[in-house]
Amino acid sequence: MQLNKNYWEERYKKNETGWDVGEISTPLKEYIDQLTNKSAKILIPGAGNSHELEYLVSQSFTNVFVLDFAQSPLDNIQKRIPTFPKEHLICADFFEHHDTYDLILEQTFFCALDPSLRKDYVQKMQSLLKPNGKIAGLLFQFPLTDIGPPFGGSKEEYCTLFEKDFNLITLETAINSIKPRAKKELFFIFTKK
Repeated sequence: MQLNKNYWEERYKKNETGWDVGEISTPLKEYIDQLTNKSAKILIPGAGNSHELEYLVSQSFTNVFVLDFAQSPLDNIQKRIPTFPKEHLICADFFEHHDTYDLILEQTFFCALDPSLRKDYVQKMQSLLKPNGKIAGLLFQFPLTDIGPPFGGSKEEYCTLFEKDFNLITLETAINSIKPRAKKELFFIFTKK
């Protein structure tokens, strides 16, 4: 299976988007509710239909960017939020994106990548963050499988993967996941070293 642009475009065209729960996940909503800097530069990579973006916009965040390999979800966002700046909707390969952000939100992107790209993901996240920048969100907590996406992982694996480049502030089982994901998600906040 090639997890490339065409693969993801087809998933959206066929509405095979089981990861999309139709609204922002509770852990991310509650995290965003604690943020006070409404002008922080925020990236949501692998954004999909990005209910996180919709929530951020509703909460008056003004400097949010979404990035996805596929154009269809970005078109969906534009239809739902016609006033959202088109230049903040980035159709590109995450690994080829160049900019810097205060905060990057992770929601089902990491688990959608081929596990062979995990070290590259960490390095790219590190390069996309400003000094003292943060990455926060959810990582799946179930055994890593050969079949996916989603691909799982463990707290121990994530610690080993991220600890060289990030301060691991929080990495705990989410207590407010939706029912189908209960005890299968780790909420995390890491800051760039």
